[in-house]
Amino acid sequence: MKPIRIDFVSDIACPWCAVGLASLEQAIELIKDEATVELHFQPFELNPHMGSDGEDIVEHLSQKYQMSPEQVAVNQQRIAQRGEEVGFHFNQAGRRRIYNTFDAHRLLHWAEAECGGHAQHKLKRSLLEAYFTQGENPSNHAVLLDAVERAGLDRTRAGEVVSSDEFRNEVRQSQQLYISQGINSVPAVIINQRYLVQGGQPVEVFEGALRQAVAET
Repeated sequence: MKPIRIDFVSDIACPWCAVGLASLEQAIELIKDEATVELHFQPFELNPHMGSDGEDIVEHLSQKYQMSPEQVAVNQQRIAQRGEEVGFHFNQAGRRRIYNTFDAHRLLHWAEAECGGHAQHKLKRSLLEAYFTQGENPSNHAVLLDAVERAGLDRTRAGEVVSSDEFRNEVRQSQQLYISQGINSVPAVIINQRYLVQGGQPVEVFEGALRQAVAET
């Protein structure tokens, strides 16, 4: 079995990150007899200056990408369809605002540092589902702690993290590292710190990249 390291640079508020992770998970399953995959979730904020109340998602996307509300709706429907194809459900009716995600990234850093990579993966999934499937506010501490609990992690310890400044500097440093390496959009999937797959690609694209990494390891 050959080892593969994957750094999944992403944001909780990024729908293509949810699609990309679901695709990548299926690709990893397809090569499980050939490689042992070590998955690390790295922080990236699409909207680092977002206020605590968030913004209306249609207004935000229309302004940011110069899209009409109709174009936003079409784009969201396309993303939802891609999500369904890989087993991730988007609740368009529930997701009406976009929020700050920094505390979510701090919790993800905590999960890996104190509980390990598998725990971090479970929390990442739980956070993405809280926002995109359940339509909840991922900047709200109660929502974050519910996601922690659903992932089977220690709610009390997570509460200590979000109510303090723990892991603030570590997350900031990680963000700056990937920005300095030219990462300006997500998801960015870095394989063996060498190969980059950008975007919410289909399963076969991730599978091909992983098989190439296996062949060259």
